Amino acid sequence: MSTFLFDKIIFGPVKSRRLGVSLGINLLPTDSKVCSFDCIYCECGLNPVKRGKKAELPSREKVYADLEIKLKEMADEGRPPDVITFAGNGEPTLHPEFEGIIDDTISLRNEYCPEARIAVLSNASRIGNESVFNALLRVDDNIQKLDSGLEETILLLDRPNYPFSLQKTVDELCRFDGKVIIQTMFVKGEFNGINIDNTTEEDIASWLELLKKIRPQSVMIYTIERDTPFDTLHKVPVEELNRIAARVNAIGLETQVSG
Repeated sequence: MSTFLFDKIIFGPVKSRRLGVSLGINLLPTDSKVCSFDCIYCECGLNPVKRGKKAELPSREKVYADLEIKLKEMADEGRPPDVITFAGNGEPTLHPEFEGIIDDTISLRNEYCPEARIAVLSNASRIGNESVFNALLRVDDNIQKLDSGLEETILLLDRPNYPFSLQKTVDELCRFDGKVIIQTMFVKGEFNGINIDNTTEEDIASWLELLKKIRPQSVMIYTIERDTPFDTLHKVPVEELNRIAARVNAIGLETQVSG
């Protein structure tokens, strides 16, 4: 199925299912995806098999300049964003100047739209890096991925391109001491002849146990909304998402459902 890439550093604003009116920041190339995961459901498509040249990331100075222009424009028009969201064509925390860019964004937000939140949508692959970890502690919505309580499911769904350890990831998520939001994509279907379903009782029960350890401030659960790289993947019905959410609520965690 068709997928898409964000063609600008600053994009939107768009109406986000989870965050409200969101102004996006893409710290990755505008012509290709750069990610430490290669999720089979990613709306940006799959990682390039081979690059003709090294990926070019926008400079910290360019991000600052483009963001200031857009925030000033929105403030002057009386329509500030609800949230400034780091997302885009891959994993935003891979940018080598991520911490400095976060500090710049906080400064610009405080000047032009002090009521707006700053959010980072991340796959949690870089939270072991102290610079990234410290930067994430300074944003309002530190949103980290955890798609199952089973490592084998994560390897199948998210396809990390580094030596992934679920135990290590959970230990690092616990270091946030609750200043983290867990996001989980639920999906069903088939991939390479293998059944895909992270809503099984084994997946959900083990995931709930990890949530008890992490104790996030909230949990976001959602399913496919846009096209994915494979047409053999399917949405999970909202009624099923609501049943999963009820189990999260039962362990004392606030849950947001996006069907």
